[in-house]
Order: sequence, then structure tokens, then C-alpha cells
Amino acid sequence: MDDGRRPVTDWETVSALATAGGTLVLAAASFASIRSADRAARSAERAVLASLRPLLIGSRLEAPKQKLIWQDGHWAHLPGSAGYLRLEDGNLYLAASIRNVGPGLGVIHGWRFAPPDAYLKAEHPDPADFRRQSRDLYIAPGDTSFWHAAIRDPLDPEYQALAGPTKSRERVNIDLLYGDSEGGQRTISRFSLIAAVAADEDRWICQVVRHWNVDRPDPR
Repeated sequence: MDDGRRPVTDWETVSALATAGGTLVLAAASFASIRSADRAARSAERAVLASLRPLLIGSRLEAPKQKLIWQDGHWAHLPGSAGYLRLEDGNLYLAASIRNVGPGLGVIHGWRFAPPDAYLKAEHPDPADFRRQSRDLYIAPGDTSFWHAAIRDPLDPEYQALAGPTKSRERVNIDLLYGDSEGGQRTISRFSLIAAVAADEDRWICQVVRHWNVDRPDPR
């Protein structure tokens, strides 16, 4: 039965609901702002990392000839786009003329011989399997430089694996592990050293055949 009285407004409830609604709107706005700031920070971080990232490939054919000297005094002239494999005085010498096409300074950490069956494996080699460089090798962005190494112990398993192809002038695959100047963004690039066609030429050609990213997703 209607007694003619108007309903009494519960202002405490109205105030509480308004406060709750305002808090919810503020929370949503704060969350959106945090997400936007987080995306901006990640984008800025990616841009910085991209500016530091090196990428090594074989040098151009017209690249300047380089003189390489190993710590035992062995030396060689390395033309552009060339590889180097030599057995001399019981020592095995290896080298490659390479170029950094990335925007960042490249630092070579190590190398490994990639056996022929390595082509059957899609995943990148374990960085722990690489031989550490005895000399720091840096490659400036957009510049040509070199990689070189030597094995002087005939009992070394990789000496045995490399000596045969060097003598018979068969293709040799070498993996290089390198990163940026901050020690991150490690990459593995596989280089093939291929003997020149002419049998009387003691010359090898260097070409890159594959890249793997170690610290970030692969490009394929």
C-alpha cells in the first residue's frame, strides 16, 4: 500500500558506489598507462640492441688484401673473399676474410669444426663446444677483417678431422661464435671454405652458409 511517502536516498551507499567506480576507472587508466610505458620501454630496448648487433659474412672479392701473422711467426696474405687452410711444419693453420654487415661492433668468441653431418641438424651448435680464441678479434661495423686460428697438436681430434680435407682440398665448414660489444646477442655463423677449381691453385674461397641466434629467436 502506497502511504504517499517518498523513498529516502541512501547517500552513504551512493557515495561508496561512486568512490568504487572512480577507483575502478583510475585503476584501468593506470593499467593502460603501465602497459603503454612497458611497450615503449621494450621497443626502445629492441632499438638499442639492434643498433649494437653484428652480423658476419664473407668479405667481397674486391676487399683489400690482409697480412695475417700467427703467434708462432707463421704469416700469410689473405685476399678478399678468401679462406686459408695450410699444413706446415706439422701445424694446421686456418683463416677467413670476413665482413661485418651489422650496425654493431662484432667480437668473435670462438670457433669449431662443423663435420659434414652437421648439415642434417637444424638447431644451432652448443656454445660450450666452441674453442676459445687465444687472441681478441674485433670487427667494426661495415668493415672487413679476418678470423684466424691454429691447431698444433696432431693428437687433437679436430686436427685429425681437418688434416684430411686440407690435403685433399675438400670443403671445410667452420662455425664462428660471436656477439656484440656488450657480450650479448650471441650469434653462430657457419662459413664454408671451398678449394679453387684449378688444381694448381693453392687458394680457398670463403662463403657464409647459415646463421643462428643463440640469445634470441632464430630469423627463420
